[in-house]
Amino acid sequence: MSDEVKDAGLVAMISSILGGNKRADHVAPPPLAEVPPIVPADPSEPVATSRSDAAKAESAPDAAPAAAEPAKPPAQIATTRDGKRLLPAEAIADLVLGELRKLDNFPSSGVSVTVYGYRHWNAMLTFAPFSTSFQNATRFRQAVPDLVFKLRRFVELEI
Repeated sequence: MSDEVKDAGLVAMISSILGGNKRADHVAPPPLAEVPPIVPADPSEPVATSRSDAAKAESAPDAAPAAAEPAKPPAQIATTRDGKRLLPAEAIADLVLGELRKLDNFPSSGVSVTVYGYRHWNAMLTFAPFSTSFQNATRFRQAVPDLVFKLRRFVELEI
């Protein structure tokens, strides 16, 4: 991370502590894609095998193949009468984060998304210190309401 980004973050933090009410200039949020979000078909599906498992499989080619488990039918994803998918807060937070990662200069780490509410759920972004600049954080936070509005058309929060 560059020293300029660190300095800008420190200046913003110090000015807010000392009572500086100067806010960042109004920055237009970045445009969001008009396509519906990609919702995983089965959220309980295993991600991938670990490197150690792959290394064990490569090192023992003579070993007998493991007993294959019978294929399970994909779990039915619950939907509402409107056709929206019912997802837990963690899955919705992953969707929001995935959509935000498509934006320019979005940090690869140090960002957390909190989903809260019920019928009209909402999302909140928090950034770790020095993960992004104050101006970029403001720009990303301004993009969240539009993103949440679009995601609400496809997803409901499961309680």
